[in-house]
Amino acid sequence: METTISSKTKTVVIGPDRPFTIIGERINPTGRKLLAKEMAAGDFSRVERDARAQVEAGAHMLDVNAGIPLIDEPAVLAQTIKLVQSITDVPISIDSSVVAALEAGLEAVEGKALVNSVTGEEERLESVLPLVKKYGAAVIGISNDESGISHDPDVRFAVAKKIIERAMDYGIPKEDVIIDPLVLPVGAVQTSGRQVFTLLRRIREELDVNTCCGASNVSFGLPDRHSINAHFLSMAIAHGLTSAITNPVRAELRTAIKAADMLAGHDEYCMAWIQYNRQMQPKTEVRARKQRV
Repeated sequence: METTISSKTKTVVIGPDRPFTIIGERINPTGRKLLAKEMAAGDFSRVERDARAQVEAGAHMLDVNAGIPLIDEPAVLAQTIKLVQSITDVPISIDSSVVAALEAGLEAVEGKALVNSVTGEEERLESVLPLVKKYGAAVIGISNDESGISHDPDVRFAVAKKIIERAMDYGIPKEDVIIDPLVLPVGAVQTSGRQVFTLLRRIREELDVNTCCGASNVSFGLPDRHSINAHFLSMAIAHGLTSAITNPVRAELRTAIKAADMLAGHDEYCMAWIQYNRQMQPKTEVRARKQRV
């Protein structure tokens, strides 16, 4: 099963037999007070820098969020998407919990967007899925509903199945639904990693759709978060994860993803791994020289 997302000039195909898809997470003011302040004031210089840096680091898509209190979120989200599209050529993931903002983003996107996201609540399904169908987008389905986030993988699997079925009822092709199994902080829920790995395997084998997650959630509240995220991603890829919203600027994450692709057989003759290491070698040598001084 393959999911195709596109910009005006570039197409990204997400699939279990494809290299892992990186969706850059940095254009999101949640938890970034300075970025939120700047965007609210109409200053998008940091957005520009983050967009370029993520694409240069290997992001295949960019997630764009404008969830700032007391602003006109639909207008700011559309403005941000247009800006990002003007300086990069990658497809866009439209990230909002506000339905009006999602529609404004869909109207601004050139190409086929990814909507982030819809949950299993009836009200949310009835408001978001018609937009996904209307604009010919793909959508991330998050495995929680009116009952909240269950710690039982069977319950979250049932919600995922429901979202896929409801999307198909609206005429959305099954391949255009990407399931997020929900990554909970391992510091709060000891079995959260195991829950996700179990769900990823079942989603791939029984539902035959692609998967995505917010990778950094797993390490919330813990030291050395980037190392945890990198190890989590490599393990999740081994269990069937096909894309993630993460920070490609972090070398630990890029290295983990490249290695996982190679070991999963998605890197012919290991050429992507070899090329990546050649690109990283000058940076490694500079760090080594600085340590010797």
